Amino acid sequence: MNILNRNLCLTGIVILSLFSFIFSNCPEGTEVCLSLDSSSLNMDNSVAVGGYQFNHDGCASSASGGDLSNAAGFVVSGSETTVLAFSFSGGTIPAGSSGSLLNLGSAECTEESLSNFVFSDPDGIALSVAWSEVASGCTDETACNYDSEATDDD
Repeated sequence: MNILNRNLCLTGIVILSLFSFIFSNCPEGTEVCLSLDSSSLNMDNSVAVGGYQFNHDGCASSASGGDLSNAAGFVVSGSETTVLAFSFSGGTIPAGSSGSLLNLGSAECTEESLSNFVFSDPDGIALSVAWSEVASGCTDETACNYDSEATDDD
């Protein structure tokens, strides 16, 4: 193997490792990983998303598109119990996207108040969805119980 091919191979391994790290907070094999940040529903996805819908307990009735939905040209519709988003022109959220999927319109939404997620690829095939698993622990590097994998200080 020549030096150029070896370097390209090593670069590919590093990129795949970083990609795996991005999704390390979700169960292995998850295609859509969700998290909440105040009134923002965030998403990391490993495959293209052609649309989504979910139920809520009334907290997201005024939901509107976040950066990812807007960039894909998704029309977002929120009712008293459901949010639905898709593109009339066939736009998709590309694989490997990360960021704000939706502005829920309320910081009162919790993981427990959002349910029955259905995400599909551009062909309408259902995707696996999970909540990000935040690692809690001590994030103070000077403490004796410091946890280098913790992202949420408890």
